[in-house]
Amino acid sequence: MGKSDNTQEKFKSKIGGQALIEGIMMLGPTKGAMACRLPDGTVDLETWDENNGKNAPWYRKVPLVRGCTGFAISLVKGYKYMMKSAEKQMPEDEEDEKKKTKSDIGPEPAIAGGAAVSVNSTVSSEEKTEKKKEGSGYDFVMYLGILFGVVLALGLFVMLPKWIVGLIPSVKENRFLRSLLEGVVKIVLFVAYMYLTSLMKDIRRQFMYHGAEHKTIACHEAELPLTVENIRKQSRFHKRCGTSFIFIVLIVSIFVMCFVPFTVTWQRIVASLVLLPLVVGISYEFIRLAGNNDNLFTRILSAPGLAMQRITTREPDDSMIEIAIAAMTPCIPQDKEEDRW
Repeated sequence: MGKSDNTQEKFKSKIGGQALIEGIMMLGPTKGAMACRLPDGTVDLETWDENNGKNAPWYRKVPLVRGCTGFAISLVKGYKYMMKSAEKQMPEDEEDEKKKTKSDIGPEPAIAGGAAVSVNSTVSSEEKTEKKKEGSGYDFVMYLGILFGVVLALGLFVMLPKWIVGLIPSVKENRFLRSLLEGVVKIVLFVAYMYLTSLMKDIRRQFMYHGAEHKTIACHEAELPLTVENIRKQSRFHKRCGTSFIFIVLIVSIFVMCFVPFTVTWQRIVASLVLLPLVVGISYEFIRLAGNNDNLFTRILSAPGLAMQRITTREPDDSMIEIAIAAMTPCIPQDKEEDRW
């Protein structure tokens, strides 16, 4: 009995993360960090300020709204740092690092998990201005890439299922059965897509970093020191993973679309797009509920996403855990209450 109570009262952190190309990004209440393994074996660490703690803006606190805005912000930020992590693997970056002065890279390297970490310090105002000019073109390409990704996702997981189910005469006019079948097709497409991408060598490696991210957060929530040994013992499955969130979005969309009276395919597509912010907002509240409670309902709610994580996470090696430690450490606030989920 006591053990069960302790499990339910386990500390849950606000810190979340994302696997990158040979790296991990972590976002905490007041700090964000990206750690990447460079081609020469060293660890590159970047940090920045976040505002998701007690002084967070209203749109990060209001139910339903916080889910929509948080998803949009995570999408942009995730893509941005994914691209930056990819850039760090290019040979040109290695040459650029050698040209940096000591003032650019800060004082003596820090040590995290036994690996040397070069910390990028604040640059001068002149350098910031120059980088801003150089980055304007990059920002345009980045947002164009995000737009393309969103359009592709909407086409694959919103439009295509409705078009496929719309071809079945027997269910065309039954919006309840149609919504259910559309949801089933979405889930099948999503699982197939993730499984096929997991067969790629680079993606499998990224899923290993995903596992390192989960295990490190679990170690932090278990209130154990962030060491490779402690983290290695943790589970790679986590209720508040983005994979679980997407699964909940797919499930919630089924119920929401049952209330849409339209049976014409293009009308249902438009309705899905209009209602998407509501679906995302409801799904976020469900994942918060699942993350904060452990009962039959939340276990059922979390089960599909946790099962899917058998595809989207892999057991990491120790070098990946070192990266997760490097990314996690700057994000842990001094005030533990500010870190509480």
